[in-house]
Amino acid sequence: MGNIVKGGEFLIKEIPANEIFSLEELNEEQKMLRDSAKEFIDREVVPQHDRFEKKDYALTEETMRKLGEMGLLGITVPEEYGGLGMGFVSTMLACDYVSGGNGSLATAYGAHTGIGTLPTLLYGSEELKKKYLPDLAAGTKFGAYCLTEPDAGSDANSGKTRAKLSEDGKHYIINGQKMWISNAGFADTFTLFAKIDDDKNITGFVINRSELENPESLTFGEEEHKLGIRSSSTRQVFFNDMKVPVENMLGERNNGFKIALNALNVGRIKLAAANLDGQRRILNHSIQYSNERKQFGVSISTFGAIRKKIAEMATGVFVSEAGSYRLAKNVEDKIAELVAGGMDHQQAELKGVEEFAVEASILKVFVSDLTQNTADEGIQIYGGMGFSEDTPMESAWRDARIGRIYEGTNEINRLLAVGMLIKRAMKGELDLLSPAMAISKELMGIPSFDVPDYSAFMSEEKAIIANLKKVFLMVSGAALQKYMMDIEKQQHLLLNASEILNQIYMAESTVLRAEKHFSADSVEAAMAQLNLYKAVEKIITAAKEGIVSFAEGDEQRMMLSGLRRFTKYANHPNVVALTEKIAAHYIEKGAY
Repeated sequence: MGNIVKGGEFLIKEIPANEIFSLEELNEEQKMLRDSAKEFIDREVVPQHDRFEKKDYALTEETMRKLGEMGLLGITVPEEYGGLGMGFVSTMLACDYVSGGNGSLATAYGAHTGIGTLPTLLYGSEELKKKYLPDLAAGTKFGAYCLTEPDAGSDANSGKTRAKLSEDGKHYIINGQKMWISNAGFADTFTLFAKIDDDKNITGFVINRSELENPESLTFGEEEHKLGIRSSSTRQVFFNDMKVPVENMLGERNNGFKIALNALNVGRIKLAAANLDGQRRILNHSIQYSNERKQFGVSISTFGAIRKKIAEMATGVFVSEAGSYRLAKNVEDKIAELVAGGMDHQQAELKGVEEFAVEASILKVFVSDLTQNTADEGIQIYGGMGFSEDTPMESAWRDARIGRIYEGTNEINRLLAVGMLIKRAMKGELDLLSPAMAISKELMGIPSFDVPDYSAFMSEEKAIIANLKKVFLMVSGAALQKYMMDIEKQQHLLLNASEILNQIYMAESTVLRAEKHFSADSVEAAMAQLNLYKAVEKIITAAKEGIVSFAEGDEQRMMLSGLRRFTKYANHPNVVALTEKIAAHYIEKGAY
């Protein structure tokens, strides 16, 4: 199992390459799972592109049933409740390869297997798990998750839906409305959140539509007309004196906000996975089109401007995979460690995911931003044809857009990641203070002008990553000293800190993946080096913006000097040569 890292610890520890996991290490069972999911999507989903674009909700439901028959809806559900009981890496893998062929199906699948199933799996009583999970795992019933309300938005706890105990004490009577509910049109199992009486916090419940005493107590709005994911059923849901048995409460009264947050943490990691195969497919279409499309008598894939785009898109896929599967294995190992220590699996899964909430937010933001950009570049490579519904790019672009809003907007997730880190530091769970103070001392000292020996593969890249961590600690440490408890109000600065954090985690994941599995002259090493170079530039911009905005005089000068010192290359990479190497490899191969 290796050394179990703690959430956020990557910032203050040097992580050796042998301690990270990547796609190159899948076992035979996982490869079979990947191949069967990919084969299904290629056969059943990709050829139906036009039907999915024409709001064919029945097709989405029918495809979901087939996924249930294959066992792909119950990957994470333990065997005793009718699932396959596989580990977290396998869950990510299924999500990755099921989600790539179509955004509408990806949404239905993610909503069902994630937030539609997990609250019952993680918080349900034994009776509730036995009652609801087998049908959800088999796809004989589908799940929906009712949290968002018209006025609540990102502030989930401010919802107006109310629950009142019936006079005989056997039911909660629920009234209110929810909106943007995925799968609402064909779901039977509803996870919902309401405040009991005047409670401060929401409480979670689960109910099957088919078991309601009064079917009219649960009603629905029309299907929403959306920019993308057009065959994903999205409706408003109305509760009108809906009776839910008291034993259908999830967890404890007043604990719904925690249930919602933990379900969303898993959702964030899975959202990153759900974008991966979409990125691969957009890239493959782009490579194939650029090889076939002739201008001035040659394929456009011979033009430097197109080659640059393809190299950057391919690098983005490699980076996204590196971060996603590194984190999946960290979560899986943490769960295994907790179970080995005597914790029951349900509790261990909760704690395992909660441990890596910071990294979950990083991944969600980074990969969803990148997928949108990849789709955008895909349209650009296709030129005018990319804007046409006759090619797959415009729907990919529209479908990708929701990723930056799902599971908490990217802005909220950026603020969350840094906020959670600071809270952990304040509670003494993560010692960020000592290394931050050590950096202050280092800045006062005279810098060494010796150039270390960087002959070992990836040694300079790893040294740069160690220095980038110093940039984060320097900037966030100084900002924290200045603003103390008011730091949460400084959203501009937190967004800058978040950009630094995200780039560090993803660049480190990629460099370690390349070091562990590839050689110095490999295209994968070139992608790790190209990504790191771009990450350094983004970190310089974000850190400088922060420093000049909150520090003045000598402090500002010293921090800017530190920024230059910590982002310095001894040997700058040849960016054009790296880009050309990556482009040549994938253009010749014809796919990622």
